[in-house]
Amino acid sequence: MTPAWAQRKEALLSDCLVSPEVFNPIVNRLGEFVVPYHHALETEAGQRHVDRYLAGLLSHLERKNAEKIATLVDVERQVMQDFIGTASWDHRPLITVLVGQVAERLGEPDGIIAFDPSSFPKRGAHSVGVKRQWCGHRGKVDTCQVGVSMGYVSRQDHALLDFRLSLPEDWARDERRRQECHVPPAVQYHTRQAQCLEMLDEWGEQVPHGWVTGDEELGRHTRFRGQLRERGERYVLGVPCTTTMRDVEAPLPEYQGRGRRPKAPWQSVTEWRTSLHPTAWRRLTVRDGEKGPVDIEMVKRRVQTRLERKRTGPEEWLVVTRRLLSDDCALKGKSSPDATEQDGRYRYRYSRTPTSVSEVELKAPSLSELARVITAGLCIEASFKRGKGEVGMDEYQVRTWVGIELRRARL
Repeated sequence: MTPAWAQRKEALLSDCLVSPEVFNPIVNRLGEFVVPYHHALETEAGQRHVDRYLAGLLSHLERKNAEKIATLVDVERQVMQDFIGTASWDHRPLITVLVGQVAERLGEPDGIIAFDPSSFPKRGAHSVGVKRQWCGHRGKVDTCQVGVSMGYVSRQDHALLDFRLSLPEDWARDERRRQECHVPPAVQYHTRQAQCLEMLDEWGEQVPHGWVTGDEELGRHTRFRGQLRERGERYVLGVPCTTTMRDVEAPLPEYQGRGRRPKAPWQSVTEWRTSLHPTAWRRLTVRDGEKGPVDIEMVKRRVQTRLERKRTGPEEWLVVTRRLLSDDCALKGKSSPDATEQDGRYRYRYSRTPTSVSEVELKAPSLSELARVITAGLCIEASFKRGKGEVGMDEYQVRTWVGIELRRARL
């Protein structure tokens, strides 16, 4: 019987419209790329199978799970399943190599670290961390695993760096399920914000960056923003439309000389936005789309935020963006650009302002700079799409904690 790899080679050559020699440099470059990762694996089994596994991930296979890859590279299915699901090799040296390569090739002083909570739909209830929870992948509550990814975005390209599986609190307390899925005793329940800070502390100094960004699931927590400020990080983080703030740039009534000086009222960001004059918005082109440049409108204002229990918080920049309605009106049959929150046009974000005398000289970020940071989230979504579409990142078939940890190397 002809080995699977030989059949694959014959099929490739029969469909090839150019000389096979054209691809030789690509193969050589791939071989050079693998070398540092090969050396980072301490076990002989890991070094022996990593080339086979990588060949499967970069192959034509529609489903790139362990069984399909084993058939392609002509090894026993159990060999590849053990390598991915239960082998005792450590993924952390691989992540160290990856972070070093990204920093060297893509690193910029004002690069962007982007955190993104992501979900992976699963069937059944036995895989580690699975439960019915909000599944962003499907836009509804469903059975899934959720994790937090750390990505890096520069003007040259973008890449995923690290990943943390979110172990739900009920899982963390269930000893039976922990034992069945081999969850180490040291692993406890951590919020997703804490997992972001853990990755930032581990890799932040190695990756040159000027910004940290994330969606409203992260930004709505004032403590998380405070912890970033304590670390000296500049951030742009999403917040809900119900967030309460006070506009410190708004004109105030004249002081009458008695009592407290007047201050702007507390109000939601939505209420504040609806009171804006139309000329307050500025249009910017944020990226090139399939049908041409993609424009948004933005407004920025220095505001005072409110902490939990109605305590007064620090000053931050409020950044509001809205999509243009030209295409939306045509699709929905609208005759005017009058939109509501339900249209999903508006997004609210907080950005850090100087918090000490030594930072006062820091320039306020321009709208174009803020737009660059905001669109970094789209780059991370593109990284996920690329990972799922090209190397089967969402087709893993492991149930244990060890298998999920090893999956990080797949990023």
